[in-house]
Amino acid sequence: MELILKEDISGLGFKDDIVQVKNGYGRNYLIPKGLAQIATESAKKILAENLKQRAFKEKSQVEQAHKLAQDISKIKIKIKSKVATADKLFGSVGSQNLADALKEKGYELDKDVISIPGKTIKRTGSHLAKIRFHREVSVEFPFEVIPE
Repeated sequence: MELILKEDISGLGFKDDIVQVKNGYGRNYLIPKGLAQIATESAKKILAENLKQRAFKEKSQVEQAHKLAQDISKIKIKIKSKVATADKLFGSVGSQNLADALKEKGYELDKDVISIPGKTIKRTGSHLAKIRFHREVSVEFPFEVIPE
C-alpha cells in the first residue's frame, strides 16, 4: 500500500514522504490515527505542488541541518556505564543515553532522530550511531562506551 505521511514517523519516514507499507499497518493504524493518507494520483499532484512551494523555505532548514551535522561530528562522546564482567554492561546504552550526553555538550536532540544498530549497546568500546537531522541530512556519529 502506498501512503503519503502527514507526520514524521520514526523508522518509517518524514512528513510528506511517499512510503510503501503493508495493507494492515496502513488501514488499521496510520490512516485512522491521521498519520497518513492514501497516495492517489490527485493526492500526489497536490503533494508535488506543496513541495515546490515549500522548497525555498526548506533550503534554509537544510543548510542549518548541515551546519549542525558538521558541529556535532566534531564532538567526542564517552558514555560511562556500569560493567559486569570484562566488557559486558549491566544494563544497556540506547539512543536516550546518547541524546542525554549530547545535551550535556549543548546540543539538544530528540532520541527519535538517533538510531543505533540493534537498538541498544551491551558492550563497552567504540560504536556508531546514525543521526538524521533532516530528510536529506544524516551523519554517522562515533561514540565510545567506557566503564564507570
